Amino acid sequence: QLQASGGGLVQAGGSLRLSCRASGFSFDNAIIGWFRQAPGKEREGVACISQTDGRTYYVDSVKGRFTISSDNAENTEYLQLNNLTPEDTAVYYCNAMKYGLHYWGKGTQVTVSS
Repeated sequence: QLQASGGGLVQAGGSLRLSCRASGFSFDNAIIGWFRQAPGKEREGVACISQTDGRTYYVDSVKGRFTISSDNAENTEYLQLNNLTPEDTAVYYCNAMKYGLHYWGKGTQVTVSS
């Protein structure tokens, strides 16, 4: 189970830090990441990190602004969102994939006002 938190309302140019804590399994050997879904749009992958080799992936629209990280001792992943724009408004979901299984959090709303 994943529990996300940290969303909120922020002005354009502002920052937020999303957190996602896992329970019932560990992040060891998992690929963990964040997706988002804006109103009327499909869910898209935003960022992910491999716990095996540390490699990261970011969708082009967030490169240089968002940073994914994890604290395996706390079984928590983070997404730092900087220089937010109204186009970043969406529900953000944390995700973990381990041994072919997908785990999803319930989502946290991020709203960026112009």
